[in-house]
Amino acid sequence: MSEPSTRDLLATAVEAVGGTERPGQLAMAEAVADAIASGEHLLVQAGTGTGKSLAYLVPALAHGDRVVIATATIALQRQLVERDLPRTVTALRGSLRRTPEFAMLKGRGNYLCLHRLHEGAPDDEQDALLDRAEVTTGATSKLGKDLLRLRDWADDTETGDRDDLTPGVSDRAWSQVSVTSRECLGASRCPYGAECFAEAARERAKLADVVVTNHALLAIDAIENAPVLPEHDVLIVDEAHELVSRVTGVATAELTSGAANRAVRRSVKLANGTAVDAMQSAVDQFTGLMEIAQPGRLTELPEDLAWCLAALRDGCRAVITSLGEVRDRGVSDEDAARKQALASVENVHETVERVLSRSPYDVVWIERHDRFGATLRVAPLTVAGLLREGLFGKRRVVLTSATLKLGGDFEPVATSVGLFASDRLSEDGGDGGAQSPAAAPAAEPAAGGEGEEEVVPAPWRGIDVGSPFDYPKQGILYVARHLPQPGRDGPAPAMLDELAELIEAAGGRTLGLFSSMRGAQAAAEAMRERLDHRVLLQGEDTLGELIRTFAQDAGTCLFGTLSLWQGVDVPGSACQLVVMDRIPFPRPDDPLMSARQRAVEEAGGNGFMAVAARHAALLMAQGAGRLVRSAGDRGVVAVLDPRLATARYRGFLRSSMPDFWYTENPRQVRSSLAAINASAPPPLPVAPRSTADPLGVG
Repeated sequence: MSEPSTRDLLATAVEAVGGTERPGQLAMAEAVADAIASGEHLLVQAGTGTGKSLAYLVPALAHGDRVVIATATIALQRQLVERDLPRTVTALRGSLRRTPEFAMLKGRGNYLCLHRLHEGAPDDEQDALLDRAEVTTGATSKLGKDLLRLRDWADDTETGDRDDLTPGVSDRAWSQVSVTSRECLGASRCPYGAECFAEAARERAKLADVVVTNHALLAIDAIENAPVLPEHDVLIVDEAHELVSRVTGVATAELTSGAANRAVRRSVKLANGTAVDAMQSAVDQFTGLMEIAQPGRLTELPEDLAWCLAALRDGCRAVITSLGEVRDRGVSDEDAARKQALASVENVHETVERVLSRSPYDVVWIERHDRFGATLRVAPLTVAGLLREGLFGKRRVVLTSATLKLGGDFEPVATSVGLFASDRLSEDGGDGGAQSPAAAPAAEPAAGGEGEEEVVPAPWRGIDVGSPFDYPKQGILYVARHLPQPGRDGPAPAMLDELAELIEAAGGRTLGLFSSMRGAQAAAEAMRERLDHRVLLQGEDTLGELIRTFAQDAGTCLFGTLSLWQGVDVPGSACQLVVMDRIPFPRPDDPLMSARQRAVEEAGGNGFMAVAARHAALLMAQGAGRLVRSAGDRGVVAVLDPRLATARYRGFLRSSMPDFWYTENPRQVRSSLAAINASAPPPLPVAPRSTADPLGVG
């Protein structure tokens, strides 16, 4: 009996879930199947409404060998595991003549640690001890209540997964009942190893045909030489527009006075006193320097900081030597404390060593926070080389998102993840004359040494399967050409006037996307004074509650920053106006972005286009995508920054956004908004909060 085709399998799955066949979905499914079979890498841009999850799940399940799927958001992970995969597996069971297994896997810190829960966190910080004492005496502190609830939950949960706990608990409470991979005693040595939730999740993943994980765990597996995912030769990365940012986050290290002091406290009763004293002395000096340190990039380490870090490095080495390895004997409280102390000191030591190495492929800077003080950070100049070696050189990879073509081309995103123009199999689409960014040079991989053979990934190609939506008929892109160019002093009066007129014409229904929290706050305050419409502001409630309230009331507006530019899914008439206050270029004083831009320029490229414009294009494409979420949606994306109409890079940015009908006429757009508002149906019903979508975003 011949194997069923991808087309037949998809048709079976679509029919089983009560869907309708979509040309873009079929094109994507067949392209994913071809990529898996041929060994090429694939970039797929699939617009909202395509049904891309089913388009990659069908060929993944048909593959036969293990496939890993990595997503950026909790909401999509849960959607895949709790809804899409069960339905698709059931639908295809007869056609495949087998029942594929699937599982979700996260980092160890996401799972409840039974040893930590029952034996207590081996941490001598007085406030933590006090709060644990409050738990035993029945006191009512927030932390104490959270820990009591965690103890009760531990008896009921089957997964130990933090995301299954509703409502959730604070990071501080969770830290008392979880461990990092370094702090873990190991299943064979832990008295609770047989019941360990993290180990159980790993065992399920080893037996699964499809493993769903997150970008962060994928990054650890790919670039840190720490295999945490089961062996696989096919990887599908959904929400791939987030991959570079998430990998950069994993590859970034930081050092604070608090973390360094905590490492000392954890070692004081376990390590040689002289070694601990030496480390404490260096930490005290570091604390003093950070109290007066000015924020910004450190292209050269100041002499006093370099001397202090060298002393801290030496102090860490002495403490690590003194602590030694956890002895191979029965586990005691001291063993757990020693393991935690080692992990803390090693983290400090590795960060200090990395800063002192002054690698040309790293960026070092000081960041200051009003509440938490100064932090020393070090991040890779680019993650392209890391991904080229660690990700694309070892498996077949499919990247998919609604936003992968920037400036009308896949090359900017492909280059940022380590796939270069010379690897490309075929061109797909053009930029329509838009200015394309220069390619950034790849960073040398963090792993490996000189003389090692370069890993050359398989060729790649990009396809755009389109969207079922008719963007020119469903949406308008309005650019307020007549406004003054945005400045640094907050929203200009003319911009606030324009915003108020647009909101009035729309009857509320406005999602305001701002490039800074200060801008969002100023605009919210001004609109609350001028308009009768309710204005919600990010930070005044949980993001999920704000989005649900916005979706329920047509007259409501929601203003916020980065979290709202991506992932908000409010179909229907509640959102008919999306406003961007300005083109979201990175701040000129952003140390990492400015360093990356300079590196491109030194290599002969266009740093502004390769870094700043690419960053802005990605956010604007994502932001504009908040408007049309279903076939019946209509509305306006309004950009209150005249540079989108006048600057030389306007073509690149606009061709990255959905193909809305374009206008610069304020009267025309207000008239259109009023007409859309007058004929708008009631907002769609809002589903109750559920574990499948805890934030109400998708």
